[in-house]
Amino acid sequence: MSIVTRAFRREPKADQEQKQAALSYIQEAWAEARLDGIDDDCMAQACLFAALIEFVSTYGEEAAAGFAEGLPVRIRNGEFSADLPRQ
Repeated sequence: MSIVTRAFRREPKADQEQKQAALSYIQEAWAEARLDGIDDDCMAQACLFAALIEFVSTYGEEAAAGFAEGLPVRIRNGEFSADLPRQ
């Protein structure tokens, strides 16, 4: 029935909402990995590797390289810095 089909259909989220949801998924997976004893540095490198694989697959090597070339300035400008509570 169409009623059942509609119950499972979700409206597409706005781009910013999707990015926030995706970040939440990554943070949850990171927390689970930490509980399993995976080092934060290993997780960071694995996430970067997976992200770059996806960028190259989606946009191609030149576009991915162009994106990566812009990262030093963005990092130095604090775009990826977060105030995290120290434990």
